[in-house]
Amino acid sequence: MNNTFSTSKLKKFAGRFFTYLYLFILAVIIIYPLLVTASSAFQSGNITAFSLKFDTEWTLNNFRRLFDETLYTTWYKNTLIVATTTMILQVTIVTLAGYAYSRYRFVGRKQSLIFFLIVQMVPTMSALTAFFVMALLLNAINQYWFLIFLYVGGGIPMNTYLMKGYFDTIPYDLDESAKLDGAGHFRIFWQINLPLVRPMVAVQALWAFMGPFGDYMLSRFLLRSQKFYTVAPGLQTFISDTRNQKVALFAAGAILIAVPIATLFFFLQKNFVSGLSAGGTKG
Repeated sequence: MNNTFSTSKLKKFAGRFFTYLYLFILAVIIIYPLLVTASSAFQSGNITAFSLKFDTEWTLNNFRRLFDETLYTTWYKNTLIVATTTMILQVTIVTLAGYAYSRYRFVGRKQSLIFFLIVQMVPTMSALTAFFVMALLLNAINQYWFLIFLYVGGGIPMNTYLMKGYFDTIPYDLDESAKLDGAGHFRIFWQINLPLVRPMVAVQALWAFMGPFGDYMLSRFLLRSQKFYTVAPGLQTFISDTRNQKVALFAAGAILIAVPIATLFFFLQKNFVSGLSAGGTKG
């Protein structure tokens, strides 16, 4: 009996030990690059490589230069416009589509869901040439509407599937009760189902908003003039010239990218845990 109890305690201790060890290693992997970026952003003088130093003079001069000497303000505004528009459109379309797939039965429903999963398996990079040709045919080079169109279109397949899964967790009895009370389809969706899926809507909003801030390849492919750049291709110009790298400015710009994303995250964070965990419970 004592041996069994000791073995159980040992297994429990080992499980906790390796769990915390894994979390510690993961934290180091995440935090170390952030510290290097922050250190490089606040270092004085011109630096040619990212470094983690705490014994040098720190200054805000790099941030001043970023706004006074570069097009960073323009890139930041461009990204906010693209990210906000993408978020609104994608969340609206995905929410309505997920609701339709969850609550209604129509011809091609199952086949289209399978098609969504297949499309999601195709990497975006494999379609860059096709996107560029489309942009040329539509005269959409340096046009944000086309970039937003691709962001929204690329986010619909998998996110619709996840939203459908979340709607499936809501008992259909609520819809039936509302119908008996005389509620129409829109009222059932707007007043009963939509408030219950706010967690997944919050998750979808954050994902859609983050995308344009981190995307380099697609935006660089379609935005050819620097004044139309978003922050990702814009920041890359600071380090693209190996003979004149502006590492400090790059780091400062990277730090500021986190501001709107972190703001939205803290505003929506109370909804994230349930939104992420419940979306895949039903298919």
